[in-house]
Amino acid sequence: MPIALTPPPVPEVKTLGDAKAQSANKRKIICFSDFDGTIFMQDTGHVLFDNHGCGSTRREMLDEQIKTGERSFRDVSEEMWGSLNVPFEDGFQVMEKSLEIDPDFQSFHQYCLKNNIPFNVISAGLKPILRRVLDTFLGEEASSHIDIVANDAHISADGSEWKPIWRHDTELGHDKAQSITEARKEAETACDDGTVPLIVFIGDGVSDLPAAREADVLFARRGLRLEEYCREHNIPYIPFDTFADVQREIERIRLEDEKKTGGKGVPVRFNPRANLWRRVSSKNAVPRYVLMSPTREDKMFLWPEAFSELKKPEVEVTETSMPTVQEHAVKHPVQSQVQSAA
Repeated sequence: MPIALTPPPVPEVKTLGDAKAQSANKRKIICFSDFDGTIFMQDTGHVLFDNHGCGSTRREMLDEQIKTGERSFRDVSEEMWGSLNVPFEDGFQVMEKSLEIDPDFQSFHQYCLKNNIPFNVISAGLKPILRRVLDTFLGEEASSHIDIVANDAHISADGSEWKPIWRHDTELGHDKAQSITEARKEAETACDDGTVPLIVFIGDGVSDLPAAREADVLFARRGLRLEEYCREHNIPYIPFDTFADVQREIERIRLEDEKKTGGKGVPVRFNPRANLWRRVSSKNAVPRYVLMSPTREDKMFLWPEAFSELKKPEVEVTETSMPTVQEHAVKHPVQSQVQSAA
């Protein structure tokens, strides 16, 4: 039978950013990762649109409308999802054949489970699709330990209607920055030992910019748009080719924390920022490097409060400057491997 109006129930998952799960004498590490292009090499939506929807030519035209600012991300996404006419199960068969998982992701996820590091997917996609993909590629038991922060969906039984149920009432549909901010506050509330959680974000593209803005440690897949943007604007980040690179760096951070505690169980009370994007004086005070971004798409994702279709307030240009990677490395040696724009 095709999927009903709501996806099947999934096993219970841990609370988002379950900071208490880690030992009390270490700083808590909480991982967030994009899905399409990061955990999986392909984009789940694109696979569906190209095979059962508007087609690759129209999809590329719609993507260009986002880049130029002609239409909002949410508006274009609704057209793409609305173009589908395929039952869920049939669409999933195409995805299963087309998707390729990062070769080291499963090992990395096991590492997170072993070390009680909460791992969460944060995506602009549809939760029923992402859950089904994880259940299939990881197994339902392993998948159940991953919370998915994404948009819900209404999918008709015959596949004639695919409609996103947006997580936020914004031009982006899902404000990843807001989701990570909420998770940070939740984790800080859960930490009763004085430590401040370390938020890690792993991504690849422009739509990851809001989440990257809120992270303490940023991983960008090598050779893709997020790394390109970081290099262009001298934003501190750590490049990765596979999740084995991410695991190695996180382990280094954990060991660095142990050295700082001196083995005496003294909580680490500082929170090194891999980026300082959110330290401007107000939501409407847009840093100069954002205004200098070449496309409206970059601006919209970086600072949606000021650059959107429906809300175009007067923005204040701040003199807030980003620290160079070298300056950041001196202040925060734990991230001495962070790359800079050559």
